[in-house]
Amino acid sequence: MDRIASATFSCPAISMPRVCRVNPFGLNINTNHRKRFSCPIAVASGETTARVVDNELDLEHKKHDLLRAVQDTQRGLTATSDQRSIIEEALVTVEGFNGGEEIDLVKLDGTWRLQYTSAPDVVVLFEAASRLPFFQVGQVFQKFECRDRSDGGIIRNVVQWSLPSLLEEQEGATLVVTAKFDKVCSRNIYLQFEEISVRNININEQLQALIAPAILPRSFLSLQLLQFIRTFKAQIPVTATSPGRRSVGGLYYLSYLDNNMLLGRSVGGGGVFVFTKSQPLEL
Repeated sequence: MDRIASATFSCPAISMPRVCRVNPFGLNINTNHRKRFSCPIAVASGETTARVVDNELDLEHKKHDLLRAVQDTQRGLTATSDQRSIIEEALVTVEGFNGGEEIDLVKLDGTWRLQYTSAPDVVVLFEAASRLPFFQVGQVFQKFECRDRSDGGIIRNVVQWSLPSLLEEQEGATLVVTAKFDKVCSRNIYLQFEEISVRNININEQLQALIAPAILPRSFLSLQLLQFIRTFKAQIPVTATSPGRRSVGGLYYLSYLDNNMLLGRSVGGGGVFVFTKSQPLEL
């Protein structure tokens, strides 16, 4: 049978001679090789696409689990040890989805809103606001300016705060800590702090009425005072003043980044950060 299956013979010529191959099992053999191999390729491509879709759905579920874990902690202020353990586990799970990939500075560029942190220097602000009735902390952001860079850029840590008896609720004033950052490897950036400033002061209606009563003609002096308060900006440089001394800084590990979530770790035990993408912030 094997000899018959592999044998070849010359067919009677009709228009030109040709060589025929015996098909002992009566199978319809398609000699068009392009068509014959198109199906396996299509199947393989479909399986790859299905795996990518499954991974993306799994990632979105894990990100949702992380945000759900942090939502009742008041951005980390009231997190218990059990909650911190759950958050850390969820955070590590999300980090594993693009671990090892280099940070895309174009994707990093923009404004990110803080959802959770365990960093003591940020949590202390939330603690102060919870204890002091005259002090409020509003939204906290990180603003990266690095779209046209490949090696670093500028980062601004932004805290909106208020003294309700004098300023507008939540957004009475803005504290901005500005630093330069350089990429030191695929995911680590080194921050060198340059300046601390207070700006965007918005006094409340009661104080405005005290400075320039609505029922009286506003004098040039009162209008100038209101304008001065609105445009006031206090700046304190934090760069090194002595030659050879390095500016205050620190290493920041960007452990996860996509179009709508940023996770970071302050190297040296400074805490973890969970951010989501926000609308552009004008300073």
